[in-house]
Amino acid sequence: MTAPGNLERVLTSGGFAVTAECGPPRGADPESIRKKGGYLKGFVDAVNVTDNQTAVVRMSSMASCLILKEMGFDPVLQMTVRDRNRIALQSDILGAAALGIRNILCLSGDHQSFGDHPGAKNVYDVDSTQLIDMARTMRDEGRFSGGAEITVRPEIFIGCVENPFADPFEIRAPRLAKKISAGARFVQTQCVFNVEKFARWMEMVRDLGLHEKAYILAGITPMKSPGMARYMKNSVPGMDVPDHLVERMASVPKEHHREEGMAICLETIERVRAIKGVAGIHIMAIEWEEIVPDVVKGAGLRTRP
Repeated sequence: MTAPGNLERVLTSGGFAVTAECGPPRGADPESIRKKGGYLKGFVDAVNVTDNQTAVVRMSSMASCLILKEMGFDPVLQMTVRDRNRIALQSDILGAAALGIRNILCLSGDHQSFGDHPGAKNVYDVDSTQLIDMARTMRDEGRFSGGAEITVRPEIFIGCVENPFADPFEIRAPRLAKKISAGARFVQTQCVFNVEKFARWMEMVRDLGLHEKAYILAGITPMKSPGMARYMKNSVPGMDVPDHLVERMASVPKEHHREEGMAICLETIERVRAIKGVAGIHIMAIEWEEIVPDVVKGAGLRTRP
């Protein structure tokens, strides 16, 4: 058995983890990934690579993860069930493990109607919870979902996503419980802007003892402008951006919008860190990876080797 990846080591040792997201390019240039990785170097414990996010075609998550691994990162392979059936998903899990990619984040994926190929045929052969269970079975029981034995088990750290703000709110924690029961060991949440509601969700998570079974990483997104705040509030399903934050962003002169967005971001980090059961943060600086070092330093979080 090989040593665990960096993200797993940090979390299991009780450290406060910091991860960030890296969006692959709309082309075949590896330098685009390397440039984004350069911004994150020394500031994160692991880097998530999205899997054709928003159902728009991009460089594959697997290839992008390998580029980041060659740079010294511990990559998190995002894997959606939208585009691949159980044969392809299990094949990719084996491939990731063979390449030394230790972390897999299982999610459904944005529906293709939102992307640049709305006529594409979706797959959804399994759902995200079934993917988690399938990955756990491959790792722990050494067999495929069809029952055949695996010659060499994939050594992987399995994660999931959860949205504490979607309706109906009362089912969000029980829904997470199913994913954790299936085998998820770390959880990355939707962007947190409504800290009060997030704290209520965390209370429900603690009531079910889920914070002792999986590591919860709160999603953090710095806002660039009032327009971005309004868009996330009004046009992104499941996003909860309180009116007072939109008004706060709009109340400052244009040249100070990003500064105010950073201030809100750092205040949010300080507040979620104080919530029992939060094991880290996941920074989603959408096409703004260069801001991640300022977020980490501004929040007083340690730099990474």
